[in-house]
Amino acid sequence: MFEKSSVKGRGAQSNVDNRFFELNHEQRDDFLEYCAKEGEIPDNNKTLYLPVYPKTIVNKVKSPDVGMAYSMNMYQGCEHGCIYCYARNSHEFWGFSAGLDFERRILVKKDAPQLLETFIKRKSWKAHPIVMSGNTDCYQPAEQQFKITRQCLDVFLKYKHPVGIITKNALLLRDLDVLKALAKDDLVSVNISITSLCETTRRILEPRTATIKKRMDTVKILSDNGIPVNVMLAPIIPSINSHEILPLAKAVSDAGASSISHTIVRLNGAIGAIFTDWIYKAMPDRADKVLHQIQECHGGTLNDSRFGQRMRGEGQIAKQINDLVALARLKYFKGKRMPKLNIELHEDYKEGQLRLF
Repeated sequence: MFEKSSVKGRGAQSNVDNRFFELNHEQRDDFLEYCAKEGEIPDNNKTLYLPVYPKTIVNKVKSPDVGMAYSMNMYQGCEHGCIYCYARNSHEFWGFSAGLDFERRILVKKDAPQLLETFIKRKSWKAHPIVMSGNTDCYQPAEQQFKITRQCLDVFLKYKHPVGIITKNALLLRDLDVLKALAKDDLVSVNISITSLCETTRRILEPRTATIKKRMDTVKILSDNGIPVNVMLAPIIPSINSHEILPLAKAVSDAGASSISHTIVRLNGAIGAIFTDWIYKAMPDRADKVLHQIQECHGGTLNDSRFGQRMRGEGQIAKQINDLVALARLKYFKGKRMPKLNIELHEDYKEGQLRLF
C-alpha cells in the first residue's frame, strides 16, 4: 500500500522540525556524533535505546478527561509507531522529532522501579491508582530487553498498591503470574487498545504492534484468569475504522472484556503534519476524505485541545460515532462493568509497617 520509497516497518515516514528548538540542526548534529561514536549509521532505521535518569517517575495528570489521576512512563518514545499517537509531541521536549525519532530513539528509565518504591513509601502518599503508562506503551518492544515494567509490577505487589495498565502488546502475558497475584486483591486493571479487526488496517496504522488475533487472545486469557479488561476502541478515525465500532465491540465482549471506551482521533501539535504526510502515502485514494472528516469533528481543524470536547469531537460525524459506541455498550456490555481498584490494602500495609517501629 505504501510507495516503494517508504520507510519500512515505521508509522511516520519522515522527521518534522522540533518546534521547541529554533536551531534544531545543532541538536541533530550532536545526536549524529553520538551515533557515530556508538558505531551506528544514523539513518539505518535501527532503534536506539538511550538511558535517561529522571528524579521522579510518577506524574500528576492535570487533564480532566483522560480518566487517570497519576501516571508513570518507563520509556519515552515508542517503537510501535502508531501514526496517530498523541504522545509523539512529548518527544520534542527531549530535543527529538515527533516523527521517526519518536519510533527509533527510545529513552529508557532503568531506575523507574526504585523511583516508584521511593514514591509510594512516602508517609504523605495516600494510595491512588497509578497508571502505566499514560504516555507511551509500557510493553513496547524495549520491555523484552529491559523488563522495567515487570519490576514495577513487583513493587506494586510488594506494597499492595493499585495499578492500571494501558497497552496494545501481547507481551503483557509474560507477567500473567504477577497480574493474577495483584488481581486476587483487586489491585490491577488492564486497558488494551484494539483499533480494528482488519490486519491490513492494523499494519499500516500501528506497524510494530501485536496482531489483532494476539490482542484478542490476550483479552480472553486475562479475563479467564480474573483480571478485569477494558478495551479501548481508540482512536476512532472517520472512514478508516469508524465502520467497525459494532463488530469490534461484539468481538471484544465475546472475548471477555468488561467494558469499552473510545476517543475520536485528534491530530495535535506536530501530529497533524506527520499524519497528513502518512495518509497521502498510505491511503492516497481516501486521504482528502479522511482529513476533511477529522476536521469536521473538531470545528474545522485537525487539532482540538479543549478539555471535555477534544476526545469526543463535535458535529454530525462525531455524534454518529459517539451514538454508535453508546449503542454498542447497550447491546454487548449490559450488566458488565470494570471493578474499582482496592486502595485500602496499601494503607493497611503502611500502618502495619509503622507499628513495627
